[in-house]
Amino acid sequence: MTARTVEDPSAGCPDPAVRALVAAAFTAISSRYVLARHQIAAAVLDADGGMHLGLHLDAMVGRASVCAEAGALSAARLATGAELVAVAAVRYPKATEEATARVVPPCGLCRELLLDHAPGLRAVVHDETQLVLTPLSGLLPHKYVGTKWPAVLTRS
Repeated sequence: MTARTVEDPSAGCPDPAVRALVAAAFTAISSRYVLARHQIAAAVLDADGGMHLGLHLDAMVGRASVCAEAGALSAARLATGAELVAVAAVRYPKATEEATARVVPPCGLCRELLLDHAPGLRAVVHDETQLVLTPLSGLLPHKYVGTKWPAVLTRS
């Protein structure tokens, strides 16, 4: 069986922050892809320049699956209390698909979770012509806001 070359979606991206986020997620999923187990990796950038990675963990019971963005958020919170500023997720192609990895926006559940922990977070999305950073709050305009904790968390 011949290994195929999968195109890195960060190639040619003019924005260095976007390129670094996407490249980190692509590198992670390229080395850990397993069909029906790990198809997406995410990278979260903190305000101090730290990069935190997460891997999608599929499960036999779909509800038990963990998204890559949730894993990256957890890794970031274990490593630092710094503000989280950006997130990117990359989906690795199945063998039956064109050999191009692609940036995917966070799912609805991850949008809620990420905004709970990083209200100013921006996400890498494809705007039809290029990869750009956009406020995650714009992708979830009617976010649920409860009374469990203050809208802006502070570290003591």
